[in-house]
Amino acid sequence: MRVERRPVDEVESRSANGPDWDRYADEYQATHGSFLGDAGFVWGPEGLTEEEAGVLGEVADRDVLEVGSGAGQCCRWVRSRGGRAVGLDLSHRQLQHSRRIDDHTGLTVPVVLGTATHLPFADGSFDVVFSSFGALQFVSDIDRAVAESARVLRPGGRYAFSITHPTRWMFPDDPGEQGLTASQPYWDRTPYVEVDDETGEVAYVEHHRTLGDWVSLLAGAGFRITRLVEPEWPEEHDRVWGGWSRTRGLLTPGTAIFAADLG
Repeated sequence: MRVERRPVDEVESRSANGPDWDRYADEYQATHGSFLGDAGFVWGPEGLTEEEAGVLGEVADRDVLEVGSGAGQCCRWVRSRGGRAVGLDLSHRQLQHSRRIDDHTGLTVPVVLGTATHLPFADGSFDVVFSSFGALQFVSDIDRAVAESARVLRPGGRYAFSITHPTRWMFPDDPGEQGLTASQPYWDRTPYVEVDDETGEVAYVEHHRTLGDWVSLLAGAGFRITRLVEPEWPEEHDRVWGGWSRTRGLLTPGTAIFAADLG
């Protein structure tokens, strides 16, 4: 693979990231499954759980959609608390893992193969829409994705999501000391692209938005931001997950969690 920084549209992003997650799903679940839990809700590599954070509010007897649901761990946690959770993911293989865990736990999550920019649900179908490190960083047409979440929410509904903290864009994706030296302008929104050397095809895309971009996106879609959570790295936590590590986590935020209400 070679790395580039260049504009990438929604079609190219989707064509790259869906197959990429299909290829990576088995390794991802084998590596991180025990940390996530079969019916656990973790907002990011720091290990902050929804039970601790309470970002979604009450979920019992609520209709809940997870966009970028992976193997449905968060949805399963919501359903275990009495919520009617549904998962949506771009990766067929991730949804196969969701079915596997359904069979193992006996706690079934209805899932749909789809994309954040075209949610296959009627207007006002849900009380809560959330993404735990799912979908949003891999979407080019982010205005459409946020608008779609607003469309399927009922008035007053909660929208919440976690993303790589925007300030991380300045640093190499390295869990060691080299990951502490800024090398990329924070305001450069040019997507990160991995290209297959043999085929020349785009194999992975990640998009960056600043904190100000996210505020403007949410406000423009009719949301009122209620919380911005920046989880601190727990002193005893020594897990390395990609570019997340104790070395970096004790000094700089790695995750941002937004919560906003519609209308």
